[in-house]
Amino acid sequence: MILGTGSNVGKSLIVAGLCRLFADRGLRVRPFKPQNMSNNAAATAEGEIGRAQALQARAARVAPHPDMNPVLLKPEGEQGSQIILQGRVAGRLASRDFARRGDFLPQVLQSYERLCADADLVIVEGAGSAAETNLRARDIANLGFARAADVPAILIGDIDRGGVIASLVGSHAVLDPADRAMIRGFAVNRFRGAVELFRPGVETIATATGWPCLGVVPWFAAAHRLPAEDGLDLRSERKPGARIRIAVPILPGIANFDDLDPLKLEAEVDLVLVPPGQPLPIADVVILPGSKTTLRDLAALRAEGWDIDILAHRRRGGHVLGLCGGYQMLGRVVRDPSGIEGPAGEAPGLGLLDVETVLDAAKTVRETRFTHAASAAQGRAYEIHLGRTEGPDTRRAPFAVDGRAEGAASPDGRVAGTYLHGAFASDAMRAAWLGAIGGGTQGSDVRFDVLIEQTLDDLAAHLAGHLDVEALLEIARRHRDAAI
Repeated sequence: MILGTGSNVGKSLIVAGLCRLFADRGLRVRPFKPQNMSNNAAATAEGEIGRAQALQARAARVAPHPDMNPVLLKPEGEQGSQIILQGRVAGRLASRDFARRGDFLPQVLQSYERLCADADLVIVEGAGSAAETNLRARDIANLGFARAADVPAILIGDIDRGGVIASLVGSHAVLDPADRAMIRGFAVNRFRGAVELFRPGVETIATATGWPCLGVVPWFAAAHRLPAEDGLDLRSERKPGARIRIAVPILPGIANFDDLDPLKLEAEVDLVLVPPGQPLPIADVVILPGSKTTLRDLAALRAEGWDIDILAHRRRGGHVLGLCGGYQMLGRVVRDPSGIEGPAGEAPGLGLLDVETVLDAAKTVRETRFTHAASAAQGRAYEIHLGRTEGPDTRRAPFAVDGRAEGAASPDGRVAGTYLHGAFASDAMRAAWLGAIGGGTQGSDVRFDVLIEQTLDDLAAHLAGHLDVEALLEIARRHRDAAI
């Protein structure tokens, strides 16, 4: 089990790299995260899981499955989260009832045991900090799971954020002896500079904790190519000389933001992610991304004044694209008569598409194949959404999926919306769309799927060079043999 001293220390990336490394050694490897909290989700044939676990499954060269992430909590604001249990919606978890997640331990162990039955090696990812003693009593995400399933762990610290010695030694200090005994070593991630300068730091940690150091992993510069799990990773990579500028407002409930990753990698695209408090810049395209809470994010968009910016952008002849929740916001109205997202009610949309959306309890989760209407380009995508969107502009749907029209577009084609996630991963579709925006054929050297595979291979090689992977395997073997 890969534990961390905090959130965003690189656990997801390390698990993905280890999955690829050991899969390429011929082992049947499966990733597992007992509980995830993220609005970046992926659709599988059996339901939805965290996007990071879908990437880890890809790294392990196996199909993703809900057993790889049996508890997914999708935040819906300060009030709580939607519960996805073994791939399916199972109600809501109020913030004040967070400890109730311990109720899901039987399902977590059930999923883990099913994975183990079909694997040589299961690599488990923790969540947040392993030393959150205030949440330990009913923990299923970190050492609570490790103890219940009897899984040995290593602890990862992130030196890039500073304080890595204190965070590792402090974690050891606050853990109770039984939890502490589950940790068999530590590693330091995201190191920059000369590693030999940190050797005294390694010695300090090892002496204070009694844990061996299993590696100091340098910064992996290509990590930005892989889907991020956490909204904290959302940042612009400005390209002042790019031909096409795309502006994306960062809304509180932004979801499935890895839709933007292929565009971010295009040399001719300047993708500007706009945080709250800043106006939308002059751009060729505004993309309204997916949202876990459409009505709440629509209100936030108006509170920021971004609705005014978008309408002005449209009057200047700019293009607007809405993805999933962003698509719903582009219509005349969004209705929530049953209070699916909160109190029952409705709100006017931006009125840029002649459609209406009604939210209902039935959730669509499916993988799809699509055809892009304007170019006939094809690709794979997925849908994860609540609600139905109907209206005259759906007659100009930008996509066809399984023989049905999908999405909507304005009469001049400059405003469009779709429920599809992941369509930009299709190189042909992305090139055609950018060509239409840029007024001509848009060349691209980016082969997105090839680049993701190469990055996973490079990540595996990076870890092989800086982590003691033989020690990791030996920890797993010794533990297995002791259990037998």
